[in-house]
Amino acid sequence: MPWDLSNDRPIYLQLMERIQQDIVSGVYSPGDRLPSVRELALEAAVNPNTMQKALSELERSGLVYSQRTSGRFITEDETMLKQLKSQLAEEHIRVFFEKMRQLGFQTEETLALIQETVKEEP
Repeated sequence: MPWDLSNDRPIYLQLMERIQQDIVSGVYSPGDRLPSVRELALEAAVNPNTMQKALSELERSGLVYSQRTSGRFITEDETMLKQLKSQLAEEHIRVFFEKMRQLGFQTEETLALIQETVKEEP
C-alpha cells in the first residue's frame, strides 16, 4: 500500500499514523521487528531523519521498543494494541459522521444508510 502523504499536516505525524494503522491491521504483529529507519524512509519516500522522528515518537508512546543491536520491535502488550485499534476506529467514525453532517444527513439518517448498505453486502 503506497504511503499517501500530504502537505497539510506534519509528515512525521502522517508516518506515525501509517505505522500505527499497519500495526493494528496486522501488517506487523506483536513482537515483530520493524524494517530499519532507512528501509522505511525509502519505502515512504521521506528523509530518514523524518522517519526517525516518527519512530522515536512511537517508541515514546510505548507502541514500539528498541533493542540496542537488533532494531525496533512492536510491543507485545495486547491491551495497548486493542486500545489503539479502538481509538483509531473511533476517530474514523467521528470523521465519517462529520462528513455526513456536511452532506446534510442527520445521525439517524446516517445510521439508516449504514444499515441499508450492510444488508446489501453479500
